[in-house]
Amino acid sequence: MSTTRPYSPGDRGPEPGGASGASASAPVPSSGVPGASAVPSAPAVPGAPGAASAPGGGGRQARRLSFEDASGVVPLARDFTREALYAWGWLPSATADQRAAAEDVLLVVSELVTNACLHAEGPDELRITCEKKVIRLEVSDRGTGQPAPRTPHRAGRPGGHGMFIVQRLCLDWGVVRTPGVAGKRVWAELGAPA
Repeated sequence: MSTTRPYSPGDRGPEPGGASGASASAPVPSSGVPGASAVPSAPAVPGAPGAASAPGGGGRQARRLSFEDASGVVPLARDFTREALYAWGWLPSATADQRAAAEDVLLVVSELVTNACLHAEGPDELRITCEKKVIRLEVSDRGTGQPAPRTPHRAGRPGGHGMFIVQRLCLDWGVVRTPGVAGKRVWAELGAPA
């Protein structure tokens, strides 16, 4: 698992404009989650309302949630992610393995957002993309710290388990920093069950 590689093996890397995922297109219908928007394969307009799945249902689908002026960001992030999982067919789950994969995604999003709250002045944005049975979660914040699993990990001690959980559940994870820009994006990728 990587904590420094800005993108996973085989990924094309950051897209032009600095956003890994999408960055401009037409607004889509609203999901009722404040600050939420769907980001079709073409980039999305910053601040565009809405949160429906990308057109066509196949290929790359993306959503983003701004945490600006939001309270209760962890439950908000989980609800937003659950909505995306329903829209993309990960929920409702037909099997225990599918249910476990969806719960893993929700747990990882909770850990990433919680870490941003505890160690990085709070999260700015959550981006979720789904492509080829892989979900990529990205949480941006203004923090300067470097997330890393606590070593040695002690299961019986309270706290300090977030990045250990992310490392154990994810295919890969890492941190993206943009030179000259404060903060970072912590990303994690999870796969769908076979």
